[in-house]
Amino acid sequence: MVPNRSDFAVMQEQSKSNRARSKVDQVNRIRPTGNKGTCIADLFRPGLVTVISLGLSALVTLGATHDAGAAGGATALARHEPVALSPDAAIGARAFTDPSLSASGKQSCASCHAPETAHAAPNALPVQPGGADMTLQGLRNSQPLRYLATNKAFQIDATGKPSGGFFWDGRANSLAAQAGQPLLGANEMANKDKASVVAKIAQSQWAGEFTALYGARVLQDVDQAFAKLTHALERFQLEDVQFNAYTSKYDAVLRRQTRLTAQEKRGLILFNAPRKGNCAACHPSSKQPDGSHPVFTDFSYDNLGVPRNLEILRNQDAKYFDLGLCGRDDLKKRLDLCGAFRVPSLRNVTQRQAFFHNGKFKTLEQAVTFYFQRDTHPEKWYPRNADGSVRKFDDLPPRYRGNVNSAEGPYDRKRGQRPTLNRAEIDDLIAFLGTLTDGWSDPSVAQAPRHEDSPRVPLAQRSGEVKSN
Repeated sequence: MVPNRSDFAVMQEQSKSNRARSKVDQVNRIRPTGNKGTCIADLFRPGLVTVISLGLSALVTLGATHDAGAAGGATALARHEPVALSPDAAIGARAFTDPSLSASGKQSCASCHAPETAHAAPNALPVQPGGADMTLQGLRNSQPLRYLATNKAFQIDATGKPSGGFFWDGRANSLAAQAGQPLLGANEMANKDKASVVAKIAQSQWAGEFTALYGARVLQDVDQAFAKLTHALERFQLEDVQFNAYTSKYDAVLRRQTRLTAQEKRGLILFNAPRKGNCAACHPSSKQPDGSHPVFTDFSYDNLGVPRNLEILRNQDAKYFDLGLCGRDDLKKRLDLCGAFRVPSLRNVTQRQAFFHNGKFKTLEQAVTFYFQRDTHPEKWYPRNADGSVRKFDDLPPRYRGNVNSAEGPYDRKRGQRPTLNRAEIDDLIAFLGTLTDGWSDPSVAQAPRHEDSPRVPLAQRSGEVKSN
């Protein structure tokens, strides 16, 4: 079903209203959040990334600032220092914010993955508009692009458990592959083929830099030019400090530069406790064996039974279901994976404004409360059948509802039982999640721009030696 312009006007007004009503609480929670981008043109910021020079290295000035928020205990804004990027990454920086690469001429990568919201969706819409005239809805909520440097290609282990991959369904095996799909997605940047993208590169303001780096004849080879573009976008996301900053209050705590408040500490304890929050089961909070800081996801997949979102117009067709992993052609026989989506990082979760793969919830409080009351109070989340019974897991066909995670806490409760967290404990958990926001600063804490305990791209890769996929 194709929405018309008036549909989007209403949705955008609703988004503005939601954002004004609850900006601080608009936070994703413990698992799914966003997917591929289809975005709003007027959110593009042309001055966001400015390439100063391009040679053996490029100096990119990153002007984005992030309010760490009172919930994270921050008292000031933090601004990233200029970062030297490889020539490939500098090209990627230009391409990332260039709307001329889309068929509409109004949509860039940054439109859907905005630095102001930690490279997640810039608004509370469940999915972003796109297409050649920006009147189509995207498939899923735009996933954040930060802290993906340690992710791996999609794989299924010996027990049949999937992990890794990019997008909500893991269908891309690298950041480069992920970058290429929205360029060609009919509901996104909507180029009809790679040749159309390459033609747009040739007309871009940075075409000369592209050919200077990759060769004067590179634009004559469509496949090679497209691969160089996606490679450059990958390098930008790996090298730019904003994507892997490790500058949250929690990072400062791990470095013993500051301490959690009493409420934040209670929230961390609840986060880790298997019989309470059990969040760390999929979002590890401890340092890695090599001493590097956690990214707050194990890149696994989970089926949470998130309620159906009728803001997504295709969901108004009762026969349509987004089946997640088993919706992929190569996994359609794995019926046990129907309804499963990739577990996102919880870093910067307080910056998000729509949560889970379908953007069902608009605030952190809603999303967190759903986790703990999904099974004890299902009537709060799901519609009722004609006979008055609750239709749990209504965004899955009945035959797949048994796939929903009901075995581990906090989902192992029955209707009428007490949730594993009460209202005060949920508030404590939310306070802890607020410490995961990049850009925390305190006048008494001097933060170096880089830290040995934060995973970084190897120097050999930063030199631009890594080849395109």
